[in-house]
Amino acid sequence: MELRDKLKELTDEELFALYQKEKELEIKQELTLRYLYLAKSIAIEMNKLYSHFMQVDDVVNEGAIAIMKGIDRFDPDKGIKFSTFISRRIRGMIFDLVREKDMMPRTYHKRKKTMDEAIRHLTKERGRPPTDEELAEFMQMNLKRCRTLLQRVKMYEAVSLDSPVEDGKEDLVLQIASEDSSTQPEESYIQNEVIEILEEAVNQLGENLRTVISLYYVEGLTMHQISQVLQVSDSRVSQMHKTAIQKLRKSVKEQLD
Repeated sequence: MELRDKLKELTDEELFALYQKEKELEIKQELTLRYLYLAKSIAIEMNKLYSHFMQVDDVVNEGAIAIMKGIDRFDPDKGIKFSTFISRRIRGMIFDLVREKDMMPRTYHKRKKTMDEAIRHLTKERGRPPTDEELAEFMQMNLKRCRTLLQRVKMYEAVSLDSPVEDGKEDLVLQIASEDSSTQPEESYIQNEVIEILEEAVNQLGENLRTVISLYYVEGLTMHQISQVLQVSDSRVSQMHKTAIQKLRKSVKEQLD
């Protein structure tokens, strides 16, 4: 009987034990094939997040790579199922793909300045802040794209060193400061510097914290929706959000001090 046929007769637990001992590629390939269904199902489930720049099959291929890497990092002695372990890694991989493509584009500063000016104009004209629909129409921008940019701005404003992070508070006030260099050049320069530092700080967050930040501030999901994606409690997501914001503030403060 060939090795591949022998491997098919083993349980997942036996395969992991054998791989830990021998580190043979064929064993890893057999394990990868057994869990490839997770990459396929998660890729289909999260298709809306990446459909504008990647195909499902491409994400499944990335998922297969994530499974192979995960096999090397998985520790059966920690008491967690591999399916749970690798599902989170595949989701994290997809969030990373989305973040790299969409979260912090180089055109952010220009688009934010344009949006700031539009908000100030509409607020002055109507005596109140504009709705998302009014802002999108004024800027001749797709409503979804407009809301995405607003969410990004919201994330940057969330790490303001002057505002507290409250337990259980999901919604953070969006306050868009003027970037008119003729009225406040120092503030405009500092704000741009903070944004660049913040972008770098987000990239240094752990996988789960980056996921929470991406889903909340980029995709606009609620804490409850994020808890369903990550398969954890609402309170756990709230705590992860608070931790992420605190880490981001600390990073920004350390860089600016």
